[in-house]
Amino acid sequence: MQKKKIAVIVGSLRKDSFNRKIAKALMHLSPSLEMEIIEIGQLPLYNQDEDENPPAAWTQFRDKVRACDGVLFVTPEYNRSVPGVLKNAIDVGSRPYGKSVWDKKPGAVISASPGAIGGFGANHHLRQSLVFLNVPCLQQPEAYIGDVAKLLDDKGNITNEGTQKFLTTFMQAYTHWVETNAATK
Repeated sequence: MQKKKIAVIVGSLRKDSFNRKIAKALMHLSPSLEMEIIEIGQLPLYNQDEDENPPAAWTQFRDKVRACDGVLFVTPEYNRSVPGVLKNAIDVGSRPYGKSVWDKKPGAVISASPGAIGGFGANHHLRQSLVFLNVPCLQQPEAYIGDVAKLLDDKGNITNEGTQKFLTTFMQAYTHWVETNAATK
């Protein structure tokens, strides 16, 4: 059986982002999926006036996501919502109307934060957008990684056994979700 391709979208641009480190750790926990971080920092802000002649970065991003079988979002929380760069990537991928690259791709959301509630607000705001975009989103287990700075070593490895076990369980559930919900190409 061919591995399912998963677009991993990290909602933080910071070089030493905790969310990027979590995303990379998740990629090692799911060897049965072919996972790739698709960068979003280079995307110009979405402007409908440019739909007829889109910037090359939009086209490249859309083509990469379109070629995937599912999407995994790993994001911090900014002001109880998703970072602007992530919202922009969602908008770029959802347009032009009727040509969304997100449509029917099985998704999942993990939020990680140095704070105690683990990005709960961003996680749920993102899920709200995914409902509209027709992304069947994994409901359980929910994944909010609080106090993330205490769970990683300086190389980005997960040092907490409970977190490692939880993320392994999460990725097993997501793998099953993708296999059950991915459209046949």
